[in-house]
Amino acid sequence: MLKFKCPLIAVSNMEKSIRFYEEVIGDRVAMNFGENVQFEGGFALQEMKRWKSMIHTDKVRRKSNAAELYFEEDDFDGFVKYLKEIPKIKYLHPVEEMPWGQRIVRFYDPDFHIIEVGENMDGVIRKLLKKGMTVEKVSEKTQYPIEYVKRFA
Repeated sequence: MLKFKCPLIAVSNMEKSIRFYEEVIGDRVAMNFGENVQFEGGFALQEMKRWKSMIHTDKVRRKSNAAELYFEEDDFDGFVKYLKEIPKIKYLHPVEEMPWGQRIVRFYDPDFHIIEVGENMDGVIRKLLKKGMTVEKVSEKTQYPIEYVKRFA
């Protein structure tokens, strides 16, 4: 059986992208091979020039909006406040609450890859229970199994 290792995205400026993922996302480089950098969070960056040679084409479409890197944050409000202090962030949309109760925000990295940051779902479950929702209603809203939700009741 194949074993999935990590998503890899191509970037035009490796140093700028490393700074972005360290400063904005808070991730750290695990391995730096120059043209390829792996992060502790389980994803990798590949230098665009090398990427094009590896896939045998010069045609790479930026801002395709066909995929995203998804992160969760325990202190979502603090993260959103921090993000607003970074003037060069290009948002796809402001903070939105999804039908399952989770708040999210989406923005672009320097190469226009979509980044989504959402509230930690365990925190969403706790918040809904604290508001007085039953375990069954929280399970229905979040789509998490009742047995999982019961862990927080």
